[in-house]
Amino acid sequence: MPRFKVGVQLWPQRTTVADLRRAWLAADALGVDSIWTWDHFFPIYGGPAGSHFEGWTLLAAMAATTTSAQVGVLVTANPYRNPDLLADMARTVDHLSGGRAVLGIGAGWFQRDHDEYGYRFGTAPDRLRDLEASLRRIRARLAVLDPPPLDLPILIGGSGERVTLRLVAEYARMWNTSGPVEHFTAKNAVLDDWCRRVGRDPAEVERTVSLRHPADLAGADDYLRAGAQHVIVECPHPFDLAPVERLLAAAR
Repeated sequence: MPRFKVGVQLWPQRTTVADLRRAWLAADALGVDSIWTWDHFFPIYGGPAGSHFEGWTLLAAMAATTTSAQVGVLVTANPYRNPDLLADMARTVDHLSGGRAVLGIGAGWFQRDHDEYGYRFGTAPDRLRDLEASLRRIRARLAVLDPPPLDLPILIGGSGERVTLRLVAEYARMWNTSGPVEHFTAKNAVLDDWCRRVGRDPAEVERTVSLRHPADLAGADDYLRAGAQHVIVECPHPFDLAPVERLLAAAR
């Protein structure tokens, strides 16, 4: 089995900033390839109540205090920020990290975030059209920022076959989806096809997969055989990094 990357997503719900900081420093010290948070304003698992923190603010702190792992939001909800501003935020975090930031983005899906913070939810096709328009603006803004990013890959999260995976082929250096492995396998093949249709080498897009359920983690080899290159373990508080350590041992 070829070497693969290992990442961890630290859920910013029902926790404290102190615990999050300890966890991302511990993960960085373990030698993970990437550390992520998410972009929501309320807990999304285990009921609607509980403490929660904003993702991009956490990411800036993470970028400034880690030393080796890539850092990113998995993934930014496109409706929440002006795309030119988002490009500038991501460029700044990239410099804070010394070139380790990833601009992760998706169309957005959590209606409560939209409703309570005053963003238009619309329909799924609306949000996908807006995502494509934003990706064009992000690319244009990154090209004129002074100073430019050091190294800021765009990651697109999602698995829609007609639009999202086409956008990955056109704009992204990384792609993220989740299990089960049959889902990943099918979507990975569709992405390969979109890359060929837009004239891009499929090997230029890094394939990442987020795994949360124990059965998925136990079957990580299946995802690697299906084409995954970067396995990201979702980690709720109290941030048990033991599964991450086991994957790191296998990856090396």
